[in-house]
Formats: sequence, structure tokens, C-alpha cells
Amino acid sequence: QVQLVESGGGSVQAGGSLTLSCAASGRIFNDRAMAWFRQAPGKEREFVAGISRSGEIYYSDSVKDRFTISRDNAKKTVSLQMNSLKPDDTAVYYCAQSPRVAFFAPREYVADQKTYAAWGQGTQVTVSS
Repeated sequence: QVQLVESGGGSVQAGGSLTLSCAASGRIFNDRAMAWFRQAPGKEREFVAGISRSGEIYYSDSVKDRFTISRDNAKKTVSLQMNSLKPDDTAVYYCAQSPRVAFFAPREYVADQKTYAAWGQGTQVTVSS
């Protein structure tokens, strides 16, 4: 069973930066879509960013141009570089991994929580004004 372990969360002032990392324990990594989701207090979990098996990248409108997702298949990691952080970015951030997927995956598939079978435990990001 795949285990995903996130790291890099913390507290930062508005305008600051953080980088989240997620390490996967499974034997196979490069044929999976990877994504980051977040859940703020009192809100539903929402899509933040995702990267398909082919390397296509998708972002939510709220983080586009501020966040950057990347993956390292050799190290079986996915990262989320977060710049220009805002108080609204405060949430628990979750890493997720899909089952084996087609090489090209559309945004609707990568951004859908139901796509993902494995989830990390979450890491807290707090942005103060």
C-alpha cells in the first residue's frame, strides 16, 4: 500500500513563501497523477494543483501564477512551491496519488478528488496578515 508523507508546512506572513514536499513509498510512481488539495477550517477540501503522468500541469484559479507544482520521478516526490502567500491560503494541504492512469489526463480528471486512491496525512500552512 502506498504511503504519502508531506513535509514543509508551517507559519509565514503574508507575501512569504513555503515549499511543500510529498514522498511516496510505492514501487511505481511515474505512471501516476499527483496532486495537492487543501482544506480550510469550515470548508470543503479543494483542488490546488496537479500534474499528470505526461507532465501536464493544472492549477486552481486561486493559486495560478503564485504556486508551482513539480515532480521528480526518480526520487518519487512531488513538490509545491508557494509564493506570495495570502491569509486565504491558510489550510491543511494534502498530497494525493492516483492509481495507474493514461499518459494524457485531462484537467477534469486530475482536479477531481475521486481520482485519487492514496492520500497523505496533511500538513498545516498558516499565513498571517
